[in-house]
Amino acid sequence: MKPPVSSRRSRGAAFTAASLLAVVAALVVLATLVVIPLLRVQQRSRLTLCQNNLQQVNRAVLQFAEDHSKTLPGPTADLAGELQWWYKEQVKGYAGLKGASSTNDTVFACPDDRGYTDPKPFYLTARFDFGSYVFNGVLMPGMPNVAGMNLASLVEPRRTLLVMEWTAHGPLSWHRSKTGKKNAPFYRDAESVLGFADGHVALTRIYYDGYNAAYTRDPIPGYDYRYSGN
Repeated sequence: MKPPVSSRRSRGAAFTAASLLAVVAALVVLATLVVIPLLRVQQRSRLTLCQNNLQQVNRAVLQFAEDHSKTLPGPTADLAGELQWWYKEQVKGYAGLKGASSTNDTVFACPDDRGYTDPKPFYLTARFDFGSYVFNGVLMPGMPNVAGMNLASLVEPRRTLLVMEWTAHGPLSWHRSKTGKKNAPFYRDAESVLGFADGHVALTRIYYDGYNAAYTRDPIPGYDYRYSGN
């Protein structure tokens, strides 16, 4: 004896709903397996581009020094802003750039740059001379830096910073952030891409004492960089 039509319809609807849930669950798992690796590949790609760009900027600073009796960029009479940002005007020709700085200066841009106080990346902002990377030339009293120094006078070129992502000043990280897309709070061992006086570039942990911005002092032992040149 066949079950009533209404009963068959009920079981058919139940089967359809269960099948639909199974399909949705499978699609969610599949999306996870595809999307997460893709995001990781994209993240690594952006990090690689940032490292390659900083390598070119670091090389431009060294080439500038070679052409100026091995003297690194320093303050000039026509400096339009802080040396740590506006060093770019002294070295950009060695990175193949001509004319006024602009958002087209992609070699000075890190794709993960999210700015700080402004609602857009540093490389899109004129007052930062359209760059993501700062020179180790903070000229406030008592701050360690290499502004105007002779390359031959640097005590530890392999550990001495030339240029770096701005985040190293915090420190924060644009690449392996523990604060998501937020720029606070600063935290110890945030990783930033750094360029050194011996020419190499590396993603490096930055020391933070919990009170003072990283650029205000050299790190404690155990870190592979220093701001001071002597």
